[in-house]
Amino acid sequence: MTSLTTSLRLLTSMLAMSLGLASAWAQPAPAPQLSLELNAAQPSDKGCRLTFVVNNALGADLSKAAFEIALFNEAGVVDRLSVLDFKDLPAGKTKVTRFDLAGTNCAKLSRVLINSATECAGTGVEPGACMRGLKTETRTSIAFGV
Repeated sequence: MTSLTTSLRLLTSMLAMSLGLASAWAQPAPAPQLSLELNAAQPSDKGCRLTFVVNNALGADLSKAAFEIALFNEAGVVDRLSVLDFKDLPAGKTKVTRFDLAGTNCAKLSRVLINSATECAGTGVEPGACMRGLKTETRTSIAFGV
């Protein structure tokens, strides 16, 4: 009887472990993502320098990525539209890029909104992948998002 109990316990343990492994294998893969962080906004000789940290986790190299942004002033009114060209973004790589926005005062910038992806190109990359997989965050006092 002791041998049967031990065998049943062993069989139950093995079944539980195999179910645990099966559920771990069944976990969906993380969704393809393009992370765009507004990391800094600093006055420059030309106006306001925005620094972005970009991570391409879309699963494919981007040969070209550019976004139309809307800049809002301290009253929440759209001050202007501009296109930021991030150029090539290799898959799995993090890249830091700076843009000098001529005639823009960083202290009066309250929000940066991503309007659209004007370019999203790469082998096997759908044109809408950049916006669909876009995740934004900010480390500044400026609101940043889609």
